[in-house]
Amino acid sequence: MPHVLLVDDDGGTLALLQAILAPDGYEVALARDGASALRAVAARPPDLVLLDIALPGVDGLSVLEEIKAAAATALVPTVVVTGSAERAERLRALELGADELLTKPVDRAELRTRVRALLRLKHHVDQLERMENVLLTMARTVEARDPDLHEHCERMTRHVTAVAREFGLHGDDLRTIRLGACLHDIGKIGIPDAVLLKPGPLTVAERAMVRVHPEIGESILRPLASMAAVLPLVRHHHERLDGSGYPDGLRGDAIPLLVRILTVVDLFDALTSNRPYRSALPRERALAVLREEVARGWWDADVVACAARCLVDGPD
Repeated sequence: MPHVLLVDDDGGTLALLQAILAPDGYEVALARDGASALRAVAARPPDLVLLDIALPGVDGLSVLEEIKAAAATALVPTVVVTGSAERAERLRALELGADELLTKPVDRAELRTRVRALLRLKHHVDQLERMENVLLTMARTVEARDPDLHEHCERMTRHVTAVAREFGLHGDDLRTIRLGACLHDIGKIGIPDAVLLKPGPLTVAERAMVRVHPEIGESILRPLASMAAVLPLVRHHHERLDGSGYPDGLRGDAIPLLVRILTVVDLFDALTSNRPYRSALPRERALAVLREEVARGWWDADVVACAARCLVDGPD
């Protein structure tokens, strides 16, 4: 049963809104000021909020801003229901992320229709989030198979975020590269432990088996439309600028910037972590290796220079 929070300082309005929504069987909570609304949201994130702007203390716009700024509630549909005719105030509500803007007195049929539509959308978003969590669990399963990859996803996420921000990336690009940081090796779930964890040199056949993991990873994610932006990071994180990488031998600008960033960060993490065949390198030695490979034409010089400024983890 969807949980709906109604926020208004007028008891009569709250009673009216509750009566309008009653036939749809929602679980309804009430708040009569901004501070109470924020406490209610923190205690139990609702599936939808109906929010007045003119509230005592913390006003409705401030409540809206906090709801949309918090990761746990940013995708909660929020309908601003206001009697204000101030254009600037209404535009500010939309700017802060209001999903709908209704004017008092509300039209009963319109309110119920918009609430139902937004709750359907929220249901789909929740399904996508659950699927994303399943995929992240799969990625961590790959990590758990190898003790040398302990906290690899966390380090990768932290590092790609730092480098991407240094490049001025934000919004959807940051979300995409963070997902890519966790999911880029998900295809290794299809590689046998005997090959993946082999302490000695791999045979030609074993190397060929490992090199298929980007394609396996892409095939796992491809059926999910929400993962479309992540597919290039999963498929191409072993490409090199000179075309000597795999699986597609991409060259130069054919390799997207997000992929180039992810690749360098992944290499830095690999070099500064213990592996069955060698000990972790000190940070400066790892960066020196990356610079040497830039000279060979493998990696983006600007990305490596940015990594040298941003990445501080690694043994001394």
